[in-house]
Amino acid sequence: MGCLSTLNSNYDIFNEISPKKLNRMHKKLKNPYYHISYWVFVLLVLSLTFGLSWGNQAAAFFFVSMLLPIVMGTSYFFNFVLVPRFYMNKKYARFAFYTFCTAIVSVYLEIIVLVFSYVNIVDLNYENLSPNASKIALLAVILYLMVFIGSFILMMNQIIENRQVIQQLLEEKEKMKKSFLEIMSNRKMIKIPYDEIVYIESLSDYIKITTISKEIKSKEKISRLSERLPDSFLRIHRSFIINTERIKERSLDEVLVDDIRLNIGRSYRKEVKELLNGTLN
Repeated sequence: MGCLSTLNSNYDIFNEISPKKLNRMHKKLKNPYYHISYWVFVLLVLSLTFGLSWGNQAAAFFFVSMLLPIVMGTSYFFNFVLVPRFYMNKKYARFAFYTFCTAIVSVYLEIIVLVFSYVNIVDLNYENLSPNASKIALLAVILYLMVFIGSFILMMNQIIENRQVIQQLLEEKEKMKKSFLEIMSNRKMIKIPYDEIVYIESLSDYIKITTISKEIKSKEKISRLSERLPDSFLRIHRSFIINTERIKERSLDEVLVDDIRLNIGRSYRKEVKELLNGTLN
């Protein structure tokens, strides 16, 4: 519960995080290698535990292989449905109720696995099952121990990533304290109000900042400039950064900012679509 409380205490902060930052965080959480390695570890540990108890490693492996989908389903339902939808939204009564229902369903599925293993693995001989394996209570403890360990690891991973995102958010706030972009142009430092910038274009050896009244050229690289801009600006192409607050129309492959139509780079389309849907809808 300590991990849940830590995540919950940061929930109001995450309401302020831009879709761009959340998208980066979600990509990390969806890393398949972390999930695959964890469940392979669970399979090996449970197979070894039951194998030593039964004196039959092969039977233990088959039994755990049938039990594993229940463990995985319970874990993912708890972590990615119950916690974010109910606990993080402070709907504690529903969270407790649905957690209880999930436990009941998991135990029911365990019974089905026991019957299936009784019929197929031990050849209808109940005595071949170890007493440890035949006790529903022990199976439930092992099941929820795996779920708890997985939840703990996942939440610790989330806390670390959340701290990074919070730091990014604080940096974003620092950017927003300034209502203008400072940039060197013609050997002079000039200030351009953010709300006057329409888009930024990268050319051969310089960038061009198009505002509502003029064009400004600078030697700064567009990649470095994008790191200094607030999240109201979005890179849609290797050559273009747009002010999303000035978007009038958009489609899959182009966007209209003020009266200027710009192409969306093919490699940027998926991310641009996700971010603009979160920003404009």
